[in-house]
Amino acid sequence: MIRKIIRIDEEKCSGCGACADACHEGAIEMIDGKARLTREDYCDGFGDCLPACPADAITFEEREAPAYDEAAVFAAKKKKQPNDLPCGCPGTKSKAIHREPFDCTVNKNDKIESHLSQWPVQIKLLAPNAPYFDGANLLVAADCTAYAYGDFHRDFIKNRITLIGCPKLDEIDYADKLTAIIANNDIKSVTVIRMEVPCCGGIEMAVKRALQASGKIIPWQVITISIDGRIIE
Repeated sequence: MIRKIIRIDEEKCSGCGACADACHEGAIEMIDGKARLTREDYCDGFGDCLPACPADAITFEEREAPAYDEAAVFAAKKKKQPNDLPCGCPGTKSKAIHREPFDCTVNKNDKIESHLSQWPVQIKLLAPNAPYFDGANLLVAADCTAYAYGDFHRDFIKNRITLIGCPKLDEIDYADKLTAIIANNDIKSVTVIRMEVPCCGGIEMAVKRALQASGKIIPWQVITISIDGRIIE
């Protein structure tokens, strides 16, 4: 099939290994001091390795390549040691956050409590098989919404698993990752929070395509926030 995949210029490659560390899927290996794409079927085409390369040796190209094999990637990850993180960064390890119950949203220091119940939150970093997705109500939010809407934690994050992204800045299609999350887990509902600006339509459309591709009938809603922080009816 013809699809987008990375290309590594070995002449430019300095052999630092940053791209191999940044590749969540394990598609890149260091061989003879150079980075090489050893598993084309492990490359999802999102390009997390591109910004990690200090030598500008990685680019995208469209060419004949095997389809991305998500099942094979998951199987390979399971064979690794528990502490062998796919990107080499402890900050991307999936974890649930357990909080003590509280009666109100303000603590003794008059600070609003966080309702975030899992980590990470960026769509690009989330593992579709993370245990906290089972039985979850999903919140898929454009990242600007939390800054525009003051009560975001209390009104939207509470009792939901949070996924955030920006289709304009990331310049990737979230639909594949969202499809994997919805198809492989017992998702109860999906709430999409977007800004009123047109580019935010990308995150709404990605969720819509993911729901269709999953073949599941799941309640979902879209809530739009104005740039001055109001919910637009």
